[in-house]
Amino acid sequence: MLIYLVIVVNFQSWIDPFIIITALPGALAGIIWMLFTTGTTLSVPALTGAIMCMGIATANSILLVSFAREGLENGLDATAAALEAGFTRFRPVLMTALAMIIGMVPMALALGEGGEQNAPLGRAVIGGPHRCDHRHAVLRSNRVQRPSPQPSEPRTGDLWRVVGRAEPVIREKHLA
Repeated sequence: MLIYLVIVVNFQSWIDPFIIITALPGALAGIIWMLFTTGTTLSVPALTGAIMCMGIATANSILLVSFAREGLENGLDATAAALEAGFTRFRPVLMTALAMIIGMVPMALALGEGGEQNAPLGRAVIGGPHRCDHRHAVLRSNRVQRPSPQPSEPRTGDLWRVVGRAEPVIREKHLA
């Protein structure tokens, strides 16, 4: 709750922090899934890894929402701004997730003497981005809406209904 309020002050909005916080259940589900599939108990190192994952998921969401807000300020409609933000931030988010996963593999495998002590941390860190970041661009960017949309614009941000109108705008900008 405290993190939510800090983000509210930063963004000066109640909606954007809510969109940002929607990344956390996916990361938490990934952590629990990884700990369950590997038979690892919930411990202090696992919770430390969970905190690391929550921080990375929040940071990625903040960047995505910021890019989408920039697009709205530059005159794009909500869907085009959200899709452009997702396309722009996809590679950095993927690189961050892969760096975390690859960096934690030796720790998760519990190699070496005393390696089993920190294995839960590595497994939790691997599970979070695995489940959270592959949906990052579409799910959270699709929720960004203009504060007061025009009646002719889609109010729900339904990606499948409006993707046909937004795609040519994005393709033109990236190919030019």
